[in-house]
Amino acid sequence: MSKVKIIALGIGLASGTICGTLSAHAQQASMTFFVTSTGKGSGADLGGLEGADAHCAALAKGAGASAVNWKAYLSTTAPGGDAGINARDRIGKGPWQNAKGIVIATSVADLHSEATKLTKDTTLTEKGEVVSGRGDAVNTHDMLTGSDPAGMFSTAGGDTTCGNWTKSGDGSAIVGHHDRVGLKVSRHMISWNSAHGTIGCSQEAIKKTGGAGLFYCFAAN
Repeated sequence: MSKVKIIALGIGLASGTICGTLSAHAQQASMTFFVTSTGKGSGADLGGLEGADAHCAALAKGAGASAVNWKAYLSTTAPGGDAGINARDRIGKGPWQNAKGIVIATSVADLHSEATKLTKDTTLTEKGEVVSGRGDAVNTHDMLTGSDPAGMFSTAGGDTTCGNWTKSGDGSAIVGHHDRVGLKVSRHMISWNSAHGTIGCSQEAIKKTGGAGLFYCFAAN
């Protein structure tokens, strides 16, 4: 092969790599949904909703996302029987797409239906990476939500939000399974947002039940 052809081939390969990188960056820039690649490091103590939202925003900014109004998919409860805050009411109207440009839901109703596109392969971090789940060497499929399957605050009684995301000791929080493997909440659907409660609120307790203190983030447009 001549030097000219080798040089041309090298330029072509480099151009392809550059185009691929630019395409990936463009997809991440338009990302409106992700799972946090890391938790806050203190179990379910996220600094309340404000702290969780700030964590979403910081990770999104670091990944190059253009959206700035990020909300954690978390519900809260209120004392004395007052209504809590529903995760589904915090996240905007949709549609939402992951870091690879795949639309995971077109609306709030679609997100909470059996038609949602949330699977282990599409529920990616802000970096576009797959989170380990059931069957992997380390299972971290538990996602903090504090929600029922409809995305509303739980009325089951007891602590379902680790003190509204301020506890890292005793307590419990409802989690969903991002890989949708485990407990079924209907004939067909395995719940991504409401599978079971944790055995505690500390990082170690969450780890024992199959999590890492991760949660979902949505751009509220």
